[in-house]
Amino acid sequence: MMWGYDAGGWFWMVPVMLLIWGGVIAAIVLVARALGAPRTEGDEALQTLRRRLAAGEISPDDYERMKRLLQS
Repeated sequence: MMWGYDAGGWFWMVPVMLLIWGGVIAAIVLVARALGAPRTEGDEALQTLRRRLAAGEISPDDYERMKRLLQS
């Protein structure tokens, strides 16, 4: 007597395990990215702004105004 168990139950075990492990791996990747190196998108803009100030393309007042805009 099998008490209601059949081979069909094993058929669903593989996809469910793949989903579980996929979720665990995705969570680890997301946490690693969040805790990883900081993004430099804003830093590149500030570096460009500093270069323009050093080259005399913008005034110190323009630099301060643009810097505040970038940091807000």
